[in-house]
Amino acid sequence: MKIAMWSGPRNLSTAMMYAFAARGDCAVWDEPFYAAWLTATGGPHPMASRIVATHDSDPATVAARCDGPPPDGMAHFYMKHMPHHMSADFPLGWAGGCVNAHLIRHPARVLASYAAKREAVSFDDIGFAAQAEFFERFPGPVIDSADIRRDPRDTLSRFCAEIGLPFTERMLSWPPGPKPFDGVWAAHWYGAVHRSTGFAQAEGQLPPVAPEHEAIHARALPIYEALSRHAIRR
Repeated sequence: MKIAMWSGPRNLSTAMMYAFAARGDCAVWDEPFYAAWLTATGGPHPMASRIVATHDSDPATVAARCDGPPPDGMAHFYMKHMPHHMSADFPLGWAGGCVNAHLIRHPARVLASYAAKREAVSFDDIGFAAQAEFFERFPGPVIDSADIRRDPRDTLSRFCAEIGLPFTERMLSWPPGPKPFDGVWAAHWYGAVHRSTGFAQAEGQLPPVAPEHEAIHARALPIYEALSRHAIRR
């Protein structure tokens, strides 16, 4: 089975990738098109030049790998994708051969987490519009990160049942520290998940939205609410 998990940044996406890698039967790939997108757009992202130098920046070759069998003889292949990293001319035929799923998070939490890593935040940076477009194009199960944090065993069990993949308790924990499959950008973004050994406890109240982010939040919230209505829940 090949799983394309679409999400914006700071959505628990790396922890989900770690959970699938911990299964033992699943290869994972961290944001395959990131370097290609940076090359195409010249976006001023943290570590951009190193990302482009280290990772494949040809969208055609990346797409061919996405379209191929799971690497390393694994039974399954989990790909962590960000829809706002998919330029309009990138090949997408491979996605038809995947189980497409969508990971979401409340925009107030996304903005608070993203702003801690970058000085400026735009609406496009947090990927809500692109995710809505990809959900329409590649519909599939929706998972809210708040539900994972609240009850990871139940939420992951339900997701695995939805896509026809046996759940295993191994998905609930992993060793601390960097992983060999991390993108080179992990040095900037993955500090908290590198300190973890499993999913963090349930989140508390929503953080306040900074005044400079209120307009972004107002645009993102209806998209989140629309996607949330599709989320797998009890």
